[in-house]
Amino acid sequence: DTGMGLERLACIMQGVGNLFEVDTIQNVLAHVTRLSGKNYKENDEHDISLRVITDHIRSVTFMVCDGALPSNEGRGYVLRRLLRRAARHGRLLGISGAFLHEVCETVIQESGDAYPLLRERRDYIKRVIRVEEDRFEQTIDAGLKLLFEMIDATELRKDNVLSGEHVFKLYDTYGFPQALTMEILAERGLSMDETVFDRLMGEQRLRARTARAAMGDFGWQDADLGIDKTLKTEFVGYNNMVCETSIQYILTPEGPIQSANEGDKVTLLMPTTPFYAEGGGQVADFGEIYNEQAVFKVLDCKKTKDGQYLHIGYLASGELAVGQLVTVAVDKERRNAIQRAHSATHLLQRALRDVLGTHVEQSGSYVEPDRLRFDFTHFSTLSQAEIDAVRTAVNDMILEGVDVTIANMSQAEAQALGAMALFGEKYGDVVRVVRMGDCSIELCGGTHVSNTAKIGIFNMRGDSSVAAGVRRIEAHVGKLVMQEHLLAQQLLANVQEQFKAAPEDLKQRVEQHVAETKLMRREIEQFRVATLQQSAKLIRQEATTIGTLQLCVKTSDSWDADALRVIGDQLKQEDTVAVLASTLGDKLTFLAVCGKNAVAAGVKAGDIIKSISAATDGSGGGRPDTAMGGGKDVAKLAAALQSIASMIQGKLGG
Repeated sequence: DTGMGLERLACIMQGVGNLFEVDTIQNVLAHVTRLSGKNYKENDEHDISLRVITDHIRSVTFMVCDGALPSNEGRGYVLRRLLRRAARHGRLLGISGAFLHEVCETVIQESGDAYPLLRERRDYIKRVIRVEEDRFEQTIDAGLKLLFEMIDATELRKDNVLSGEHVFKLYDTYGFPQALTMEILAERGLSMDETVFDRLMGEQRLRARTARAAMGDFGWQDADLGIDKTLKTEFVGYNNMVCETSIQYILTPEGPIQSANEGDKVTLLMPTTPFYAEGGGQVADFGEIYNEQAVFKVLDCKKTKDGQYLHIGYLASGELAVGQLVTVAVDKERRNAIQRAHSATHLLQRALRDVLGTHVEQSGSYVEPDRLRFDFTHFSTLSQAEIDAVRTAVNDMILEGVDVTIANMSQAEAQALGAMALFGEKYGDVVRVVRMGDCSIELCGGTHVSNTAKIGIFNMRGDSSVAAGVRRIEAHVGKLVMQEHLLAQQLLANVQEQFKAAPEDLKQRVEQHVAETKLMRREIEQFRVATLQQSAKLIRQEATTIGTLQLCVKTSDSWDADALRVIGDQLKQEDTVAVLASTLGDKLTFLAVCGKNAVAAGVKAGDIIKSISAATDGSGGGRPDTAMGGGKDVAKLAAALQSIASMIQGKLGG
């Protein structure tokens, strides 16, 4: 291995000095120069940006074609960094707005003959890049606004060093590139506290490493279990849910043990198992491992990278020892429910591609008993018509009742059949192809029903967004849908009974009831307002005169906040000061209103509310003409209200 890759060979064969002078790549570079108006080899700084964009857009185009999507982890993180770095260098060249989705067109033209998949997914690739460019534009705009605010505050303090914490916040929280921050600071004659920034970056990396270490692959992958790693578990669960075998290992966190007693939480390892280990989005089987002496409950099953199946659970009764013969039995009902959901995901992917377009690719799935979660590439919320079309398409394929056939073959044979593979998954030379008639052909290692009719009913529960360009569908199948339909029928029957209506008349009867209820509520509200307005008139008749003002004070145990406002609006006249108190539900609520002449004389509603609220151990405030507040001690209410008159007299000068 000399490192003489394709691109270096191309440089030699074409007699050029570097990668960027190779014909196919030179055309991409030329596209960037046209957009930027900057010629290559005229300015060193411009050349760097031109090369960065050219190199990165090629990588980005192929990564998106291969199923990667911008994200904050894994290869999606690498893709996002490449794309955003290229976009930033576009800004350095003076290119405004999104442009990378245009340059990727040239990449596709130049490489499409050798990689025809690029042309097949042209629209999808450009859409993914455009969405991420737009997101980065928003990040840049928000970051620039915040950065300039920080710079202004720094300059106002007559300082020339921006806080490292501020720069880190821009980078970590807002995704604003540090290099761009440095460039803008240099333009303003400022620098940053690099010591603090570097310390915070180090702490972030440590947190990330700690989090990754804590998560592991699934905890067992890198652990030394103290077992012979050359031993492999034979999985017989595709055709059997029960088998006879022997216990090879009994494992604990401290290492292998020879026996386990009732109540012990341990992990069992056998040479043969029908238990499906969690993987490929399908949850693990549950079940029992037993003999005449003991029963072990299996609550999880994991597969190590060395090919050993670990049965995790607890000993419900008896005693188990290494070497004992046991029966290993999967919970059949649960497995069947999982298979229904797994097979439904295959049909769902076909339906989504038929309804939405061939740009739809699976981005992940999670399958559990009669429930499924399916992530896929798409850029907009599904309309109700699309949801209905997908649901109908899946159920139509279920009702076709086609047999599910499974065969092992070479990758070339699978590709010739048109089998779909999940991007990001690693497949061996021999692959397992799951075929459901003409509905679906996919590479899959999971378990499935033998006929699509066994899935039962498929009920899609809408879609949601999980990332830029990735949607998620959650759906139920089989018995779970039957249970939901039964509950719906029971609810419908109860409603029919309440309305004394036949099924065909129920909709009209409900609509009539809703209309009558709205009318009744409107009439009740009109009556309530009229009653409150009448109460306001009676309160005004009880007003006392203080100087040139009329003071109205009233307490009720039946007014809510809306009632206080209605009465207050009626009482608020030029020369009036009104204070209302409600003790509804043992809760003190106050409202004060002051007419414009009262406010002009210095009597303000906010001052009154603050005074009486404080006097009753509460708080409140508001505008000079209207204010609200609350109190806690009802026993202090009378004294608080009596103080209002003297307060007004004080404002009026005696």
